[in-house]
Amino acid sequence: MDETHWLIEPANWRDLPALQRLERVCFDVDAWSLLDLAGVLSLPDYTHFKASIDGRLAGFVAAEQRREETKAWIITIGVFPEYRRLGIARALLNEIEARIHLPVVRLCVRRSNLAAQHLYESSGYRAIDIWRHYYHSGEDAQVYEKILHT
Repeated sequence: MDETHWLIEPANWRDLPALQRLERVCFDVDAWSLLDLAGVLSLPDYTHFKASIDGRLAGFVAAEQRREETKAWIITIGVFPEYRRLGIARALLNEIEARIHLPVVRLCVRRSNLAAQHLYESSGYRAIDIWRHYYHSGEDAQVYEKILHT
């Protein structure tokens, strides 16, 4: 399957049930609640996109633009397992980066998630920090940063 088979567009409140399922599948105990997801979709400093295949949610990405810090944070990015390795995560990452109007973007990823780390590193991110015991399981988070604009 190639890129022409999916559609990337802004997510909205009608996507909430599918987004909640995606969060549970991708992040288990660290999944965002329905209320958290509703906030991401409705608050003004958040940007969010979904990827759909044949009208079904395949993936989601959201970023918070923290203007006072002059940086954005990609706060969630996930793709359902059956749609992985098709380039959807990279397409979502590219889409969200194109909509960030701040010079720096950061994100966190589990230190055990080597596939995601490879995606970020091959997209120009560099590891800048480790947040110890960040996840509910006690696993550390690797913090990545990318300079978007100078």
